[in-house]
Amino acid sequence: MTFWTLATEDELSEAIGKRLLAELLLAHTPQLLRKQGFGYLRSKMNSWRQLARHQAVVILTDLDRGPCPLALLQDWLGGEPPPPNLSLRIAVREVESWVLADHHGMRELIGPKGTLPISPDELPDPKQELLRLAELAKRDVRRDLVEVNGAILRQGLGYNARLAGWVASVWSPVRAAERSPSLQRTRLRLKELAERLAGG
Repeated sequence: MTFWTLATEDELSEAIGKRLLAELLLAHTPQLLRKQGFGYLRSKMNSWRQLARHQAVVILTDLDRGPCPLALLQDWLGGEPPPPNLSLRIAVREVESWVLADHHGMRELIGPKGTLPISPDELPDPKQELLRLAELAKRDVRRDLVEVNGAILRQGLGYNARLAGWVASVWSPVRAAERSPSLQRTRLRLKELAERLAGG
């Protein structure tokens, strides 16, 4: 029986990761490791490699402004192949693109106003797009998600808590993967890892 660890950079990424691992019907609840920002994840790569000798390790991070997922993988892994039980998964460009990709779920969150992106992985700044759409939501959702500072939209104090709860109860990885190739790849690689470990 294999234990799993999920390492993420923020509360929203953790919520997404938990939903993705829940699809795998794991025998044990995964260990959750999270600190704010990707620096923690990258700085612990040697530790993740060591841990992956004994269990499955899933690291979920954002591409952000990086040129492509392959470049990020090479940078973080130092050009070496990862251990078989380590899966470094990258949201293009941010985990918010995976959030936006579930149009049905987004309508439950923000309501009928606004145009949802057809290809969220291609957005230069998915978080800003989500905040822009959240401005059109009903008052309680808008108050949690968006803080307006002049012409600048920033995440509200309830951003992570509101979205994490929505991810846990409404967001569908299956629906979202139809519009997000990076999410579809992540679901496929996690499924392959789980099947290999289950058969080992």
